[in-house]
Amino acid sequence: MQGEHRDLRTGRTVWEAGGLPLLPRSQMRGDIETDILIVGAGITGAIVADVLTQAGLTVAIADRRSPVRGSTAASTALLLAEIDTPLTVLAERIGRRDAGRAWLRSRRSVRDLARRAAGIPCDWAQRDALYLAGDVLDARALEKEADARQSIGWPCDYLGKDELRRHYGIARSGAIRSRDNAEVDPVRLAGGFLRRALARGARIFAPVEITDVSPSPRQVTARARNGFAFKAAALVYASGYELPRLVPRGGHRVVSTWAMATAPQPDRLWRSRCLVWEASDPYLYMRTTRDGRVVIGGEDEDFSDAVSRDALIDKKTAALEGKLHALFPDLDARAELAWAGSFGVSRTGLPTIGRLRGKPNCFAVLGFGGNGITFAMIAAQLLRGYLRGPRDPDSDLFAFK
Repeated sequence: MQGEHRDLRTGRTVWEAGGLPLLPRSQMRGDIETDILIVGAGITGAIVADVLTQAGLTVAIADRRSPVRGSTAASTALLLAEIDTPLTVLAERIGRRDAGRAWLRSRRSVRDLARRAAGIPCDWAQRDALYLAGDVLDARALEKEADARQSIGWPCDYLGKDELRRHYGIARSGAIRSRDNAEVDPVRLAGGFLRRALARGARIFAPVEITDVSPSPRQVTARARNGFAFKAAALVYASGYELPRLVPRGGHRVVSTWAMATAPQPDRLWRSRCLVWEASDPYLYMRTTRDGRVVIGGEDEDFSDAVSRDALIDKKTAALEGKLHALFPDLDARAELAWAGSFGVSRTGLPTIGRLRGKPNCFAVLGFGGNGITFAMIAAQLLRGYLRGPRDPDSDLFAFK
């Protein structure tokens, strides 16, 4: 078996309420030759396909599910320019210069994604973000974090306890308010990118499971369970948390996460409908939707198996309801929809993107961390540099070690 199988999500997500996209698929009736084979038809594969087809490459996409049926539909889709790991903490782990580069690249990728998403009906909305003091960074540490961000040109300001309560009605000791963030419907966004790639000649083969990969300096042969093979100049793994055996796992782990959505209540929402998350471990994160729901997630813990994860949905949903009520007492915090999913984390909070050592012409995207969609944009840009040139100047930040 070439890759591991996971039950990536359970429950009914808010994005499924409007139906999942139906996309044209091709039949694999023989071997397929292509410039690029992308394994994975979720949001990461969709963005990569859009960028690479625009660059003039022929693309085939294979997924063992139907398109956009995996983790993408479980995403809460807060498009934060901010990385999970605070800038001050990341600087201690990888150095101030590289930490600053990573943070600024993340901010740039949200802006690039906004431009690329233009014209796709996906409920894209620009939002400020509030990063609340918690058990990772208290109010004093949060002030230092704001200073560090401002020193690299990051647009943000620190709000003290009184200002935070006055402007947002939130009772916390402090927060950082930042700009250049967004929220989106991830399913419709992924569907839009896939349709754009299809219009440029890309083909989707699903459900098709890759069972064996034979890389060489001239060509990668990826054999499917049906006996046929893809013959590509390069292969890109964009399969999320179902990692094939040939992708290194060091420094990464998969955790379980839970999320819920309230009933629509547009007249009760907080000022500016900004994204809200906290400097805690595990952290709480929330946003609103176009129709006025609150989507909230968190309560993460190490993944053991899908049965154990799913058995906790009721308990975790009750915990999320309680935390939402505590933060915004005037809201109806009851869940109308609830779900569980898988979520990847890394030691630094950064993704790993690049060539697989010892596997010619094979690449992988491990967009682990809370910025999965943002990191997918970075991945597409880096891969374009690897495959078309010139090489992206930030590729060293995210490369497999």
